[in-house]
Amino acid sequence: MAQAKLEIIDALRRTAKKLSSGNEYMWGHMGSCNCGNLVQEVTKRTKAEIHAYAMQGNGDWNEQLNEYCGISEMPIDMLIHEMLTSGFSLEDLQNLEKLSDKKILMRLPIENRYLRHNVRADVIVYLTEWANMLEEQLLDTIKLPEFLQEEKTLEYA
Repeated sequence: MAQAKLEIIDALRRTAKKLSSGNEYMWGHMGSCNCGNLVQEVTKRTKAEIHAYAMQGNGDWNEQLNEYCGISEMPIDMLIHEMLTSGFSLEDLQNLEKLSDKKILMRLPIENRYLRHNVRADVIVYLTEWANMLEEQLLDTIKLPEFLQEEKTLEYA
């Protein structure tokens, strides 16, 4: 699972917001699909650059993630490496492409758990719930100091 850190949560929320605001979405396009939109946010590359990098490899995001090689100089592997070093896992990206992470889906109301991987509105729901989950995990790690309240006695003159 992605690291529960502000940069990841922010990237997920920005991606969801841009998709809500009309950012181009096309599931069959490597630069503007589920992964493509998140990769745009994290790497600051354009959808055209991402798509061009991916077309040098074989298959869709899932296949390219399965074939990822950390020492390859293939452009798609360098993009994937950038996503991994920012705090995502290969499994996160595979799940994003299919909207299939069970931990995220189980958080949704039962009638909303069957997301369609190629529908913009469902991608937005998934990204938002993923960000919510990571935010809760992050908040759980924050320990506040105990503040002792001193007893105040009122003195009357």
